[in-house]
Amino acid sequence: MKKILINEEAWQTRIAIIDKDGLQNIYFWSHTDNNIERCFYKGLVSKVLPGIQTAFVEIGQEKAGFLHISEIDRELAGHKMSDSDDDDFEATEKESSRKKHYQPMDISKIFKENESILVQVSKEPINEKGAKLTTCFALPGRFIVLMPSIARIAISKKIESREERARLRELVTSQLPEGMGAIIRTSTEGCDEKHMRQDIAFLIETWNNIQKAFATAEVGQKIYEDLALPFQVVRDHLDDDISEVIIDNEETQRKISRFVRHIAPEHSAKVKLYTGKTPLFEKYDLEKEIKNCLHSKAHLKSGGSIVIEATEAMTVVDVNTGRFVGKTNLEETIFKTNMEAAQEVTRQLKVRNIGGLIVIDFIDMSNSSNRQKLFKFFEKTLKEQDKFQSVLLKISEFGLVQMTRKRSGITLAKQLTDTCAACCGTGATPSVQAETFALLRHLKDELSNKSNQGTIVIKLSPEVFDYISENEYDTLLTLEKNIGGKIVLEREKTLSVGTFKIETE
Repeated sequence: MKKILINEEAWQTRIAIIDKDGLQNIYFWSHTDNNIERCFYKGLVSKVLPGIQTAFVEIGQEKAGFLHISEIDRELAGHKMSDSDDDDFEATEKESSRKKHYQPMDISKIFKENESILVQVSKEPINEKGAKLTTCFALPGRFIVLMPSIARIAISKKIESREERARLRELVTSQLPEGMGAIIRTSTEGCDEKHMRQDIAFLIETWNNIQKAFATAEVGQKIYEDLALPFQVVRDHLDDDISEVIIDNEETQRKISRFVRHIAPEHSAKVKLYTGKTPLFEKYDLEKEIKNCLHSKAHLKSGGSIVIEATEAMTVVDVNTGRFVGKTNLEETIFKTNMEAAQEVTRQLKVRNIGGLIVIDFIDMSNSSNRQKLFKFFEKTLKEQDKFQSVLLKISEFGLVQMTRKRSGITLAKQLTDTCAACCGTGATPSVQAETFALLRHLKDELSNKSNQGTIVIKLSPEVFDYISENEYDTLLTLEKNIGGKIVLEREKTLSVGTFKIETE
């Protein structure tokens, strides 16, 4: 059974989901954060680029958001393109109908510059990119995700009973207005008609309010944002698998208790106030786990390990046997390590909030049956334990698994770490020898063509000072001879290896 732990301080709120295997998900929020995912804005189209079928939309943020044609719902696109064609020429009703159904989508015929449109943020800004936008709107509720502009019903694959799927589909379809669709969530399984109707009615009312607000809002104005983070997590995760929701702040506990009584009264007894003297996250040993998830290496219980490295294009995971030597043969040892690694990779992807393209280098196995077992186990583990959608390709002959995982929000590393000023995020800095040679080249270029320099004082980091004193003293004497002056080295503890100061006396 899982637990939701909510630690609330004046400066930050942290929410963790744990089970017997430890930390499964972690979320952070502070009053200085500007989280805009799922928010609705009245945007202004600033650029339309037909070459990449993308429109850039100003939404009041530092960078304009980008709206790709794949994120525009087809009904809106068809309507807009039809209107655009009618402006160009007069067509017969039959011709117009044919163009509407068969004409390829063209973003330049859908949006015009300086046009105001309703958009929703589907992904937070990342690195140099602005927010990813969509007009395929989604409003999450307790039991369904309402899709007000897409008339399609989708059902969670985790609901396996055919009879239950048919019941839920019929129930949701009967409650939705024409032109709307929904994603039926896993938590809907077994839900009675009354609670389903309440959830749908609330979401439809929310959508109607968004449309009304759009009509009067200023360009760039935020029209709607989702619930506060603790309520989002409780809404999205509270089900029969959760045994307790433990909160260490009395006021927050009262608010969440009222919220749960309203949306899921059958789970209201699970919301509890924590009054222990040991801080909540320390009691469950989460502070150490969070720090461990910032390291590139994650250890397996058997003694093996996985190494996780993120690049701009993808995340690469390498599996190693480490100290694990097994008890039978090499193939069995490798198979057990890979199976354990598949479980841990699933957990790490969730905790670190890693999305996009991911390549996992499992240890190569000669037995094709074992490769197939590993792939099916990994696929099953992701489906059962990870709420985010993922797509896997078959394991290759080299033991590689390529997959994509839906990206949502900011990674754990981005939230808790800053880029190192010394290495600029590369994880390595130039060696003392390399920086010393760079300094000597600089001195030669700057001073060798000049004479009668007097005394030149060079302030260096202790590491470079020691290297020159021990290994390049003769080089300094040669430079002094060439410039006809004296070179004095001085230690400067405040300087890093790659910096120095030159002064002339």
